Amino acid sequence: MAFIDTSGKNAAAGSYNKSNPFYITMLTLVATLGGLLFGYDTAVVNGAEKSLVEFYIAKILVPANYESDAVPLISQYKILMVAVLAIVFIVVCGQIMKLLGAKKGGVISLLVMACLAVWSVSFLGKPIPTDTIELQSTADAIKGFVIASALIGCVIGGALAGFISKAIGRKNGLIIAALAFLISAVGAWKPEAFNVFGTLDVYSFVVYRIIGGIGVGIASMLSPMYIAEIAPANARGKLVSFNQFAIIFGMLVIYFVNYFIAKQGNEEWLVTEGWRWMFFSGAIPAIVFLVLLFFVPETPRYLAMKGKDEKALKVLNKIAGTEAAPKVLAEIKGTLHEVNAPWLSYGFMVIFIGIMLSVFQQFVGINVVLYYAGNIFRDMGASTDASLLQTIVVGGVNLVFTVVAILTVDKFGRKPLMIIGSIGMAVSMLALGFCFYTKAVGMTALVFMLIYTAAFALSWGPVCWVLLAEIFPNSIRGALSIAVAAQWIANWIVSLTFPMMNDNVWLTQQFNHGFAYWIYGVMGLLSALFMWKMVPETKGKTLEQMDSLWKKKTPASKSESTFQLKEEALYVEENGH
Repeated sequence: MAFIDTSGKNAAAGSYNKSNPFYITMLTLVATLGGLLFGYDTAVVNGAEKSLVEFYIAKILVPANYESDAVPLISQYKILMVAVLAIVFIVVCGQIMKLLGAKKGGVISLLVMACLAVWSVSFLGKPIPTDTIELQSTADAIKGFVIASALIGCVIGGALAGFISKAIGRKNGLIIAALAFLISAVGAWKPEAFNVFGTLDVYSFVVYRIIGGIGVGIASMLSPMYIAEIAPANARGKLVSFNQFAIIFGMLVIYFVNYFIAKQGNEEWLVTEGWRWMFFSGAIPAIVFLVLLFFVPETPRYLAMKGKDEKALKVLNKIAGTEAAPKVLAEIKGTLHEVNAPWLSYGFMVIFIGIMLSVFQQFVGINVVLYYAGNIFRDMGASTDASLLQTIVVGGVNLVFTVVAILTVDKFGRKPLMIIGSIGMAVSMLALGFCFYTKAVGMTALVFMLIYTAAFALSWGPVCWVLLAEIFPNSIRGALSIAVAAQWIANWIVSLTFPMMNDNVWLTQQFNHGFAYWIYGVMGLLSALFMWKMVPETKGKTLEQMDSLWKKKTPASKSESTFQLKEEALYVEENGH
């Protein structure tokens, strides 16, 4: 992953004394389309989930269809599940090797892959169930696999984004992401017509969703990276925050699109055709994004890294002004170094905190709300149209409170917002679980859902990303990739397991759909405790000060260069921070 200085130490970013605000804003808006498609693509399944399940999966529960539909569907699911888990574990093993080094990481990776192999043999060897209850459980598992399939691609794309950004550039990486979005939208629209994989049509759909997920994973890293590298330091935080806003805005847009499409026909039409147009609608913003990317430049930093100084200067002339451009280029070239210190240079705690921030962000259950809100509202008794309309309300609350978080995070600090958000989410989810358990669904349950969404948007949504960007010292900034990978994996786990908990016959009989929400409520409490006890406040601290903080928590290195310490002290003295 390329090093991005967001501390203000990169004087190049601060020298835009005659910058072109309009041009910079236009470049930012183009890059944020990657964020918009991120939100659009991950949330589109919300409105299509019920129809997808009825079209592809519900038929396996009909006894007459057992041999013709259930057996091949379950057989191919097993093979595909093992294949995608192998890919995910390979990505995880790559991160482990980066963290622990080739030797130690290689040993652990071999153990991980051995465990996967043992599980695969056991999983593939299980007979296909014939009992109705076992079939229902298997159908729930397949449902989670199909709905969450894009997240598999997110793990892959996120892991590849750093390599892509260095190998072919930020702009070309975003072009790949746009193409992935476009291919996914078209393929998911007609998976049977574009089935070149030799699988059942439903798994052709899964593959195209994985391709879209790869685009999401790439865009999740390269869109903010592109913005950070073309923005002046005094506006960088605000401009980069537009990407988070664009993600939430993309979700809200697709909620409206899904509702509009659902109004075009009845329930039967939705099952056969409506869901297809929901996915195909993503082709429109994907094409716009792809076309606009051909009119934006590569970032000056990347061009300078590749020795293309003339092209870098040409871009800087437009961004920083002709007078400042040569100086900015010189300053960029003077800071072009990527420090590849071992990821454990500051001890394991900073890595652990980064991973747990990512894991808790997902384990509090937010993507259950974003992906399955329609299903949740139907469990409350709402019709399809009403559930989609209520989903729009959830999206609107998410957007409003994300803006509130962006405006207040530097005023109130990271920890207070995160702890308050955790408590708000915990109370809301526990209460929502009791609403289902006591069958007291209705307006009360909707209110708790909205409070939960507001609490997340005010805290763990945008603020978690701020913390992740700040806690990793400059010399191990590449370790952020392991936290990003952990986030996508946790996202996938939550999305995969929710249908298993929510639709399980025994759990439904015992808890009436309330069990899963209690789990997420407990996770909210644990996340508050984690923030209170383990995560340092980063408000007002430079990245250099974060370096010092983690150094204090680890034994002093005897081999640290005295010259480097003097150089850092001189920089602080000259720049006043």
